[in-house]
Amino acid sequence: MSTTSDHSPRQSTSGQFPDESGPVVDALRRGAFPVPADHSAPALDTGSTATAAAAAAAAARRVADRAAAEGLADISFGSLDSPFGPLLAASTSQGLVRLAFPEEGVDPVLEHLAQRLSPRIVESVAPLDGVRRELEEYFTGSRREFDLTIDWSLVGPFGRRVLAAASEIPYGGVLSYAEIAGEAGSPGGSRAAGNALGSNPIPIVVPCHRVLRTGGALGGYAGGLERKRWLLELEGAIQGSR
Repeated sequence: MSTTSDHSPRQSTSGQFPDESGPVVDALRRGAFPVPADHSAPALDTGSTATAAAAAAAAARRVADRAAAEGLADISFGSLDSPFGPLLAASTSQGLVRLAFPEEGVDPVLEHLAQRLSPRIVESVAPLDGVRRELEEYFTGSRREFDLTIDWSLVGPFGRRVLAAASEIPYGGVLSYAEIAGEAGSPGGSRAAGNALGSNPIPIVVPCHRVLRTGGALGGYAGGLERKRWLLELEGAIQGSR
């Protein structure tokens, strides 16, 4: 798995989104959801309205993809399918910066990214095509190692050492919290290592699920122990019902 240096949010420039019509801007601002009807207004042709809304939404997606491709946004995000439900993935020019489970919620994740990195965020799955493809291959058992560039901007120095050590655990292997702490240069720092693993912003790709308690108990996992067990069974690290 490739890693990169720190990502620093860029200051706003004079670059603007490509010009589009008013309905496109409206679609971007409201997420392409229809505005509540004004029942005092004359009735509209619902078929025409739905067609116009779909066209505006499609144009909004084109604007978002162009903004991401031309560097007018600092962060691109999108929803990726998984056995656990839709995962929210976000990337910067430096690499994959966030992978969130469904229950984390879109708004809290994006707000955190805006506060920590940059508010210039656009929904565009095109920059995430590689992430989507490799996750699909992993979940079907045809990929054992991710070849994705990682942006570690959301992780502090000690956490980065812990997660880098976890990234070195091979598919089908496990280490204990004590062993990971030692690998990160902090022998005896099992609890701190566990906290760093629990704060992993890019689960699955950075395989914190491969760290267990001494003796083989699952320990903790921010995504829930059932998911941790599922991932370890997928990799053949533990036996189960798969």
